[in-house]
Amino acid sequence: MHRPKKSVLAAVAAATLLGLTACGGDAELSAADEPLKVGASPVPHAEILRFVQEELADDAGLDLEIVEFTDYVQPNVALDDGSIDANYFQTVPYLEEQEASAGYDFAALDPVHIEPLGIYSESLTDLADIPDGATVAIPNDPTNAARALRLLEANDLLTLADTGDAAPTALDVEANPKNLEIQEIEAAQLPRSLTDVDLAVINGNYAIDADLSPADDALALEEAEGNPNANLLVVRSGDEGDERITQLEELLHSSEVRQFIEDTYAGAVLPAF
Repeated sequence: MHRPKKSVLAAVAAATLLGLTACGGDAELSAADEPLKVGASPVPHAEILRFVQEELADDAGLDLEIVEFTDYVQPNVALDDGSIDANYFQTVPYLEEQEASAGYDFAALDPVHIEPLGIYSESLTDLADIPDGATVAIPNDPTNAARALRLLEANDLLTLADTGDAAPTALDVEANPKNLEIQEIEAAQLPRSLTDVDLAVINGNYAIDADLSPADDALALEEAEGNPNANLLVVRSGDEGDERITQLEELLHSSEVRQFIEDTYAGAVLPAF
């Protein structure tokens, strides 16, 4: 058997390399042409994304696919495992807590909106009427629990110890003149807890989803000004330059989206840009 000449081998190798290079180029191009999959809470995040999808994305050349999640855990799991390309449901403090506990390597982009946390009740119409020993339900994740405790403190229902930069927990309640019984419940379940507790501190998106109006039904709301808990788009670190991400970021911070938020949510959701 005759061995192929070196020139023939070289030609075959070059052709193979060219083919691999071309395939790699096609893969890169096809990746850019894939729909951008964004995980979001149903309200208001998915609604805002749907407005972008229906009114703005086509003109921008963006193919947007919305994947809805009803909890605060799975959107980061899905982003980490590559099931989605970005998520839109969380705040920077929550993201930082998740990165510390789960080891995620994500990047937060620019703030889009704020959902003020509110105190709600089915039995009370004024915080001054809270009975001694009242039960208060708050979110059970560290970030939103801290927000809830600070909101209770801001309304003179309890006093927290100085925890410095650390997020306060129920163990940091220093003074509790009403002997409030604090119960931690998964955030999405808080609206359902209203029939079983005297007060519940509920995230804005879950309040709206339960047909509660933060502006009308809340006994107290977080202040929006200077609030660090704006919701934003989160991506895997290194994906910030993805052209599709850049397009979506531009659309989420457009005057059209600002107007949509203001018109749709009547103060229950506020633009943060």
